[in-house]
Amino acid sequence: MGRTERLTLLTAALLAGSTALVANPGGGSGGSSGSSTPSMSAPDYDPAAEYRKGVEALQAQRYEEAGKAFGKVLKVAPADANTNYLAGLAAAGLGDLKASRKYYERALRADKEMIPVRRELGLTYAKLGEKEKADAQLAALKAMQDKCAGACAKAAEIGTAIQTLTAALGAPPQARLESRPSLLFASAAAGDRAYLDAVALINEGRYQAAIEALDFARATFGPHPDVLTYLGFANRKLGRHGAAEAYYRAALAAAPGHRGATEYYGELMVERGDLEGAELMLAKLEAGCDFGCAEADELRRWIQAARSRAS
Repeated sequence: MGRTERLTLLTAALLAGSTALVANPGGGSGGSSGSSTPSMSAPDYDPAAEYRKGVEALQAQRYEEAGKAFGKVLKVAPADANTNYLAGLAAAGLGDLKASRKYYERALRADKEMIPVRRELGLTYAKLGEKEKADAQLAALKAMQDKCAGACAKAAEIGTAIQTLTAALGAPPQARLESRPSLLFASAAAGDRAYLDAVALINEGRYQAAIEALDFARATFGPHPDVLTYLGFANRKLGRHGAAEAYYRAALAAAPGHRGATEYYGELMVERGDLEGAELMLAKLEAGCDFGCAEADELRRWIQAARSRAS
């Protein structure tokens, strides 16, 4: 059976609620058990479960509850842009603008292309009387608009953000701060669909498109290790080794025993010539696989092949 046929059957099984393995590019399992989509496995994964709790609480305007949930996520993923953004919205809902400013600034450091973050950070600066900083966010949005030239997928979102921030800068300081981002309405089913689309795109070698789908899944599920692992894999295939390592490390911070992330991180080490580091990843897999596992077998093959080439 060819790879395309196998992927079609596996995708159909997943959408039917089966626990079939997700198709895996490069050997081994992409998930901790490789058995389900993110929404099905999230309850067993604490950071992702807390992320969804926080989103649901934020939707219901239970800001204190949301803040606590996002705080738990940030303990294992302190640089996650989406979580910092939502934590900022929760803080804003509680009227703590200085805390929301801190979270938005962290989110922007992690992802300078997040339009809602620039909008909310600019609005927060305006409310705190920091007009120069608010103007800087407006200028950044206008620069994004010029670069987009009305032709990119986010053209409308950028335009709306500029209108909102421009209006706020011309309004009294007590003007209301909006805090209803579109991603809050992304369902688990939509997140799973994006994840499955990403797996298919990876198998087709369309890595940049896969990253875009995975970013949507990450906004839905938070720092889920399966999503982070595939983000690492796709970036690695594009030669972005630094980004790949960051995603693998984030996946392992969230789920230290995640076999897919451990294997792929080891493979990255082999590609970089760090066979000692790859051996450590292999030892970690072997310690966690009492009766052997595909991930350990695959990484062992990578290491042996590298040693053969070097001899």
